[in-house]
Amino acid sequence: MYLYSIINYYEELRDYLETTVPVFAGFVLKVLFAILVYWIGARVIDSVTGRSTKRMLDHGSDPSMTVYLRSFLRIACKLLLVIALLGQLGVKDATIVAALGSVGVGIGLALQGGAANFAGGVLILFLKPFKVGDFIVEVNENNQGTVMAIGMFYTVLAGKGDRKIVIPNSKLTDASVINLTASGFWLCDITVGISYYDDIDKARRIMIGQAENDYRVLKDKEIMVLLAELGESSVKLELRCWTSIDDHWQTLWDLTEGIKKAFDENDITIAFNQLDVHLDKV
Repeated sequence: MYLYSIINYYEELRDYLETTVPVFAGFVLKVLFAILVYWIGARVIDSVTGRSTKRMLDHGSDPSMTVYLRSFLRIACKLLLVIALLGQLGVKDATIVAALGSVGVGIGLALQGGAANFAGGVLILFLKPFKVGDFIVEVNENNQGTVMAIGMFYTVLAGKGDRKIVIPNSKLTDASVINLTASGFWLCDITVGISYYDDIDKARRIMIGQAENDYRVLKDKEIMVLLAELGESSVKLELRCWTSIDDHWQTLWDLTEGIKKAFDENDITIAFNQLDVHLDKV
């Protein structure tokens, strides 16, 4: 009796393995094949979208819109690829739709700000308060830099010192943003305080001369020096001239240094805060 039970158990185990192992092995092979197809498909999608982006840029498309579309297409195509592979694995369409709906609701509840950032990105692309390559200042937190990319959820700025500044799109649509290069040029604005005893006209001629002698300063735009303020310790003169976007910072630094050296050579004093004390005899 005991021997019969062992034989019976052995036969049941053999039948189970003969029917289950091939099915399991076949499913594992399908999963591995799906992973391989996704790996290849994802790289094909990245390559195709990358080449399409390059062609669009070569034909003069807006860089901001092009980068945004590339991100959107990559995500959409990879999602469709995953759905197709799940179908090949035997997952029913209704199950996939229900699962995607549940995941979408969960992600939406967890990432409510993401929807606002996505909508902000769309607004930026269509209203175009700035574009890739512009230098902007986000007033609320004083984030400033050159726009490197406008993504689906974030805008990336290149700040001073090669800093990478990532700002949620919703913040840029809700805050005041100053676009300093919207015209395609950039204002060089240098303020210098001179002594009340110095000759204003002489100082003005020196500052204008420095700008006129710099080849990077645009000569088709007016170069001017204005008396900006009569301060407590100095007369503040403001030089205003224009440069290209690429030349702005180096021109600004060079002009500032040149003005200081020229003032020293011409006995023009750059004033600083000081206190005069007068003693009266009692």
